[in-house]
Amino acid sequence: MFGSLKRYETALKLNEQEFKQTIGVKKETFNTMIETLTLAYQAKHKRRGRHAKLSIQDMLFMTLKYWRQHVTQLELSREFQVGEATTHDVIVWVENSLKKSKKFKPLGREALLEHPETEIT
Repeated sequence: MFGSLKRYETALKLNEQEFKQTIGVKKETFNTMIETLTLAYQAKHKRRGRHAKLSIQDMLFMTLKYWRQHVTQLELSREFQVGEATTHDVIVWVENSLKKSKKFKPLGREALLEHPETEIT
């Protein structure tokens, strides 16, 4: 879909308005979320553990795309070349990590359906 670049790298080349329309948050918010998820990932893998196939940026992009574009988890699993169970686990982990940080109020998919103009802040 986006060629050899990571999906989030291609999206970051969009202007601010197109970026927000695509995944529902500003670039600044996206970067703050990445920082939060990076800390959560490091805490989760303090010792050893299996590292994810997807980058943290792609995990967040996948989750935001799921919330914003109403894509099924099966479609996302094909696009990101991971299993459907992995897609589900990634979305749940991102949601929980963002909620736990208390920096954001992730509304989830249902709330965004009702209020598509809302940004997750």
